[in-house]
Amino acid sequence: MRVALGLAVLSLMLAAPAEARFSVCNRSAHATSVALGHFNGTDWVSEGWWTIAPKTCTSLLRAPLDARYYYLYATDGAAGTWDGSKAFCTATRKFSIVGRAHCVDRGFDSKGFFQIDTGESPEWTQTLSD
Repeated sequence: MRVALGLAVLSLMLAAPAEARFSVCNRSAHATSVALGHFNGTDWVSEGWWTIAPKTCTSLLRAPLDARYYYLYATDGAAGTWDGSKAFCTATRKFSIVGRAHCVDRGFDSKGFFQIDTGESPEWTQTLSD
């Protein structure tokens, strides 16, 4: 009994701590391409593209969230787009772009992202659905 209890305690001590993050779950019927905008403490940054298969979730940020607001743009390339009114720079291929202004002048595209209020939670999961 003591051995079993000791092993249980040891396994809890060795278990990795819960990982705070920003995740997106795609509940739609199509694969989606996702871009994320956020303030990194110094600058506005937009990053993409993550491809999320139907009925799956993907972690976009693995560190604890340090801001209240994050911004998301997603498209399935056909009929579905999740967008909003906050402009961020994007590119056609994988990107990480510092700054939100003058996107086209700097050789980027500009997309409207929707705002997500995390309530300053260290972890957030956003769901996309049809």
